[in-house]
Amino acid sequence: MKKKKFLPYSFPDIGSKEISQVIKSIQSGWLTTGPVTKEFEKQFSIFFGSSSYAVSVNSATAGLHLALEAIGIKSGDEVIIPSYTFTATAEVVSYLSAIPVIVDVNEETFNINLESIAKAITKKTKAIIVVHFAGLSCEMDEIIKLAKKNKIKIIEDAAHAFPATYKKKYIGNLSTEATVFSFYVNKTMTTGEGGMIVTKNKKIADRCKIMRLHGINKDAFDRFRSKSPSWKYDVIAAGYKYNLTDIASSIGIVQLSRIKELQKKRERIAKIYNSELSTLPIIIPKNPLQGDIHSRHLYPILLKPNLKINRNSFIDKMHNNNVGCSVHYLPLHMQTFWKKSFNLNKIKFPVSTYLYQNEISIPLFSRMTDDEIDKVIDSIKKILKYA
Repeated sequence: MKKKKFLPYSFPDIGSKEISQVIKSIQSGWLTTGPVTKEFEKQFSIFFGSSSYAVSVNSATAGLHLALEAIGIKSGDEVIIPSYTFTATAEVVSYLSAIPVIVDVNEETFNINLESIAKAITKKTKAIIVVHFAGLSCEMDEIIKLAKKNKIKIIEDAAHAFPATYKKKYIGNLSTEATVFSFYVNKTMTTGEGGMIVTKNKKIADRCKIMRLHGINKDAFDRFRSKSPSWKYDVIAAGYKYNLTDIASSIGIVQLSRIKELQKKRERIAKIYNSELSTLPIIIPKNPLQGDIHSRHLYPILLKPNLKINRNSFIDKMHNNNVGCSVHYLPLHMQTFWKKSFNLNKIKFPVSTYLYQNEISIPLFSRMTDDEIDKVIDSIKKILKYA
């Protein structure tokens, strides 16, 4: 008997053009940060406009760390972040011996709650990290207004949000200090591992460039391509090793050229899900504002109350139907390290706790076929028929 094919929760959309570019990069002899990475940064900054600077890094985590360091976050400073996020959003604050102040989120959007931000502000608050969950932009106007009033800086964790918009402006083009994108393998575009910092502030960009490579005042590419002696350099800060390779950037350049195509494919799948799943006893994701773009990185559904099936059993049944699912996320206040380090109690995070207990991320990736989309929908309907 032939075993049924398993549908993974996510799968990268890599084609012949990406493969060809990687081969070309390898054959050039320049494998680390070099001309291809320079071009990738250039193309990425062009996407956001001439006034933007793009700094490539080897992960969004590295990018968030560099952005916080560049805006001057220091030991004892407080940085407000949402509980409903990946641990990286919090850990980068701790890297600088600053204090992550963890707050609850909005039930409809999964995004950080404005009232919770306002209540958490103290004299020690220096920054807010907003997370555009699943690719749906936060309500940025009010957050920016609150931050300016209190002289607080904003870093956008846009790991899910390329290309997403807020009031028809791309995330990365708003009035914040810096925006950090992820190119991890399951994102809308990928480099395997990698990320990008986008900022309109040259000082922030310059600082990030220096700190991503050991605090050296010259890029390796600039030193090694020189036709005259250029061995001399200076270390002006205790930096890190966060640079992106040309091999990764080779993939990124092609993926960036395809980004609208990749997002539209995801959008099509999301619209089919919206249509087919809206009458079931689940809550489907909130759509963006009229005229805005949702990156559709995730399609998180919520089980409605009083069902006979819980979240874990639902995922098990989907797996038994050869459909992979995931959960986004185990909130920070429920993770051992953050819970113990900051004495976090789930009573203070009712929304995050509720979302975690009921959320399932179903397959959504640009290479999905119509048969695979139907398989997901049919499996969900079958499971919920008697729930």
